Amino acid sequence: MKFRGNPIVRKEQEPQNATDIVQTSATELMGRQSVRVTFRLSEACINAISILATHLGIKQKSVFDHLMENPRALDEIARQLGDNPFIYGNRTQKTFVISRRSLVSLEKISNDFNMSRDVLIEHSVQRLLPIIAKEREKHEFRKKFFTKTGRHFKEGMSLLRQAEAVLGRGDPITRRFESVMADYQSVFEALRAFIEKGKRIEVFEPDASVFGVSAESVKDE
Repeated sequence: MKFRGNPIVRKEQEPQNATDIVQTSATELMGRQSVRVTFRLSEACINAISILATHLGIKQKSVFDHLMENPRALDEIARQLGDNPFIYGNRTQKTFVISRRSLVSLEKISNDFNMSRDVLIEHSVQRLLPIIAKEREKHEFRKKFFTKTGRHFKEGMSLLRQAEAVLGRGDPITRRFESVMADYQSVFEALRAFIEKGKRIEVFEPDASVFGVSAESVKDE
């Protein structure tokens, strides 16, 4: 038996209006705008943010974006703290550059739970402490690697001097090896600079206890 009813006609999705596309793009760009915001954070928290940025090779802004642009994570932190959020002693005012989207996300959770932005940041950063612990292990390896590289570099320079003494500086082998050692020296100095820059991690204990919590509940001042 043939079906005599009206056939089902699937309505094609209308293409997005060009104006909507422009508005969406503008909103996206506005969210990526950088803003300067001052927080009052513990020294441990400030150091942790700096260490993460240095060892991961990113800007501090990227650390904040990772933490703040995840509303679910902020919401979870706020709910876990409940009615007794912690505030940290000996806090320092520090101005950071973050994205507007990060600030909006942070302030929304702060207002929803009537909780200090500083507290939310402190507890968010604590969640990244395992990353710092891992980076600390890598830092120790880098130092050993640098020491071995230094010995290897000296051996290479010794070989270059031998080639210059026997073959002369104009010899093709000498010239090529001299070029190799020049590149080697550039890499060696870059390694030295990176390790020196990241030395702060050596004295930082990647444990939540360094944040020094106290059970005083406050709002942003």
